[in-house]
This record gives sequence, structure tokens and C-alpha cells, in this order.
Amino acid sequence: MKVVLEHLTKVFPGRKGRKQDVIAVNDFNFEIPDGMLVGLLGPSGCGKSTALNLISGLEVPTQGKIWFGDTDVTEIPPENRGIGLVFQNYALYPHLTVLQNILFPLQNLKGKDKLPKDVMLERAKKVASLVQIDELLDRKPGEMSGGQQQRVAIARALVKTPNVLLLDEPLSNLDARLRLQTREEIKRIQQETRITTIFVTHDQEEAMSISDLIIVMKLGVVHQIGKPQEVYDDPHNLFVAEFLGTPPINVFYGTVKDEALYIGDEKVLSVPGISDQDVYAGIRPEGFILDENGPLTCRLKNVEVMGRDISVISTHGKTKTDKDIRSIISTDNIVDRSSGKVRFSLKPHKVHLFSFETEERLYFQNSRSERHYED
Repeated sequence: MKVVLEHLTKVFPGRKGRKQDVIAVNDFNFEIPDGMLVGLLGPSGCGKSTALNLISGLEVPTQGKIWFGDTDVTEIPPENRGIGLVFQNYALYPHLTVLQNILFPLQNLKGKDKLPKDVMLERAKKVASLVQIDELLDRKPGEMSGGQQQRVAIARALVKTPNVLLLDEPLSNLDARLRLQTREEIKRIQQETRITTIFVTHDQEEAMSISDLIIVMKLGVVHQIGKPQEVYDDPHNLFVAEFLGTPPINVFYGTVKDEALYIGDEKVLSVPGISDQDVYAGIRPEGFILDENGPLTCRLKNVEVMGRDISVISTHGKTKTDKDIRSIISTDNIVDRSSGKVRFSLKPHKVHLFSFETEERLYFQNSRSERHYED
């Protein structure tokens, strides 16, 4: 089922000691296609969980509309929206078995929606098999790992065959290995059920790895929507560029003169079409080419051999922050550590320029990736 958000806004009024209203979600417009998994992504306080709560009905919008298919659900209470909710803390009943936890939503159905016991049991066992916990039905939550408990929470959300599945940071309480396994399971389950799913996370790697589309938010405002790789390759502003990527993008203070990018006194790249101005120059870690005659000179700090590639750690006096520059290059390269410096050429499509005043993207010839995306 498609989900349509029209001018969705949520304002929390100022309280005593905090006079100013807080705009948690600001004029959110988007149509989430039927059957897709969409990641709501952004730093803490960006409004992503509030947006999810508005979609679920746990929060009432200050203005705007929410549509599930052709039905306006803005005024419909959560229990009647046909949603499945999975929370960060699992919210399982500790005194009930796995089977009883899964059955609980079905047992609370009333009137015409009430199901026979055998139908409820069949549904519960079906979703338990889907999330691969069918052999754990007699256990209680306290006897299970965090990953298994999360699967129970997902099964409980799926058992009512919801129109929309909403996941609010469901992996935050898991260790790194379980996070990886569980996110792969979430993707598999979503692909098998084809339920429209909205996944809230602050972890950009998590969102990019499983989402069909990502929505990047900051301070209640949507900054960019697109396929994960498209957003990574073509960030619309400096915030999106800095937020996406591990290791993060390296940002320099730069100047454009006569359609050439200068970092410090070095002319590092031709940028045809860009007028003379000060800019932020963002260079992805994989955008550096080790070159003894390269135009960009950095002070070498360390070299980390990672097996399949090398991470060159260096510094430069024109970086936006005091953070080290991290450049990812092939293990075919040999870094001369004795010189104390390292020189690079740059891959044009991995260099992103942003206005120094507005932080919006500035496009020059060859600045777009030649990658072709499938629909």
C-alpha cells in the first residue's frame, strides 16, 4: 500500500522555561510507493521518529494529511490504521511465551475482525516460520538473545497482516554482528511479504544497506530523497554529503578561480562552469589517486593496510575541521613513508563543490557520476 504525506507538519509548543515552539517535522511531502522499504535517516533530533509517530497515529499532526492508498487516515486512531509497529526496546511481555506474544494482537481483535482460534494459531506459526523462530515458540523473552527477541517483535507486528510496517530504530540494542544479521533478515522478510515498510535509523550504513529509498532529514526538514547510491554519489548539499559515507567525506576550504579549484595555493582540479568564488570542496575517500606528481599535497600521518585496500591518513591546513584526511587507495600502490608527505590526483566525479554561503551543491562538467541506476 502506498503512503502519501501532504505538507505534514508537527509543532510542539514551547513550555515553561522554553518559550520557543519546536518544529519537529516541517512541511514533509512524499509518496512512498507500494511495497517499498524506505529508510528515514538523520541525526538525533532531526524529526525522523516524530514523522514515524505521525504516520502511525501516535502523534497528531499540527497540519497536513496522511493517506494510506486512497484513504485519508489523518484522523483515524492507530489501532484502526492497519499498521505493524516494531520498537527499539522490543516491548515483549516477559511472562508470555513467544507464541503467546505473537498471538496477542490477534486475541485482542473484536467484533467482525475476531478470528477463530485455529486461524490465529495458523497465522502465528506462519509468521514465526517467516522470521525463523518457529522452534522457539515455547520460550519466554528472557530465555532468548536480543536478535531472537527482535524477531519475535517483528513477527508480532506482521501477524495482523498490516498494510504498513513501521520500524523505529529496531537494531539499536543489538551488538554489531547481530545488527548485521538482523538487518539482512528485515530485508529478506520485507521482500517476501512486499509490505510497505518505513525504517527509522540514525545509522547511515544501516539505512543504505537495506533501503529501496532513503529520506535524509535534519531539524525537521527533508534534505534529500532518493536511492541510497544515488544520494551518496550526488548529494544536494553539504549536510547530506557529510552525513553519508564511511569513512566520511573529506571537506576542504577551497577557492574557484578561472574555472579551476584551488586548495590553498595548489590548483587541484579543473571545474568548468563554476564562477569565481569560495567553496567547500568535499572529496570522497575513494576519490584520491596516489600520484607522486599530483597537484594536492598533504602531510602524511599514517598508513593502514586493510587487506583489500590501503587507508592513507594525512592532514592539510585547509580542512573544514581538525579531523584527519582519510584516503582509500588500492593495495597495488606503495606509499613512500620517508618523505613525510603524500601527493594525490583527484577523480572529478568524487569531488563535490558546495557554495560557501548556502552550502548547496555546485555542479561542474564531469562532477556527476557516470553510474547508471536501475529502476
